[in-house]
Amino acid sequence: MTRTDTPPAWDERTQLTTFLDYTRATAVAKCEGVSQENAVRAPLPGSPLMTLAGVVNHLRWVEYYWFEVVFLGGEDEGPWTDEDPDREMRIAVDMPLADVLREYEEQSARYRELVAAHDLGTRAQLTRSDGNNPDLRWILLHLIEETARHNGHIDIIREIVDGTTGD
Repeated sequence: MTRTDTPPAWDERTQLTTFLDYTRATAVAKCEGVSQENAVRAPLPGSPLMTLAGVVNHLRWVEYYWFEVVFLGGEDEGPWTDEDPDREMRIAVDMPLADVLREYEEQSARYRELVAAHDLGTRAQLTRSDGNNPDLRWILLHLIEETARHNGHIDIIREIVDGTTGD
């Protein structure tokens, strides 16, 4: 996928999906060339789960939750448990980074199709604890924010583990 934040058209849907794809592609690009050892290294003393692999796996599972569970109303089959709510980050250190990235990109392709098949005003099936059912537009905005925020974490981790910086 080409990494650009400039949409090919200026309608709302294209702008939102372009920005989500841009943030997704940025997360993947920031992991290019990192060794497996550094991909699972947690360099922040107060954050033992903050690894490159862990953050990307978290992004994958966050999208799963918002699209599959909240939007479509499916059963939550994520890796987290009540005893281990951050398990998606913990299990990533036992996975090859290439697999984490591939699964994230494959899932992103499926969700592109899901988004294309629904109106932005379509309400989520799951009612949130605040009593609201967000629409697809809000979910896309939330995922853009979530992914962009975690890209900042990926930037910091990558610079610490091997000195690589960039946009």
